[in-house]
Amino acid sequence: MIAAVLLTLRQLGDRSFLLPLAGGFLGALAVFAGLATAAGWLTSWLAGGSGWLAGIAGAAGGLLTLSLAIWLFVPVMLGISSLFVETVAGGVERRFYPNLPPADPASLAAQTGFNLWLGVKTALASLVALPLMVLVPPVGAVVFLVINAVALGHGLFEGVAQRRMSVAAARALRRSREGQVLAMGGLLALLALVPGLNLLVPVLGTAAMTHLLHRGAARDRPGA
Repeated sequence: MIAAVLLTLRQLGDRSFLLPLAGGFLGALAVFAGLATAAGWLTSWLAGGSGWLAGIAGAAGGLLTLSLAIWLFVPVMLGISSLFVETVAGGVERRFYPNLPPADPASLAAQTGFNLWLGVKTALASLVALPLMVLVPPVGAVVFLVINAVALGHGLFEGVAQRRMSVAAARALRRSREGQVLAMGGLLALLALVPGLNLLVPVLGTAAMTHLLHRGAARDRPGA
């Protein structure tokens, strides 16, 4: 896992990374700016736009925006990563694994279904955990970290693997390497807590999981 991280950092200046990094950063900003605008408009409209009630509504809007950002952060990051998986993973493969056999990818419909279902499951799990963040913050923080680690680990690894195999085969392979996948997911979940750097998670996570996929395959070969 450490090798996958170091190899990813070595490639940060690669042309195949720069556009996805910029696109992921701007895309995430646009999504959360839209959430903030919508939350502010809704609370102002409910309060009537002036007086002390509007002040309370403004504070409620800020809390609502923060809650939405926490709730939707990982599903949004997974959605963004799916847009750039071919560019980023392809760039990693061309540089570090040029002799790979031809790919037999999952169908676009199967990959889309996987991404949508994972996003829904993650959003629902995060919604259930949100009250814990308010009522028992230490417990809620740990639960949230675990949810994010699982979602990022499973989503990014299987998303990369599906470029070369079916959804079922990608899931089986992920299960066979569950420890490494969850460790990488945990590292990405911690990175997601750092403002600014968290917007780089889709690209960095996709690249790291590509290394995890192919380096693991090399170790699995007889005589490796």
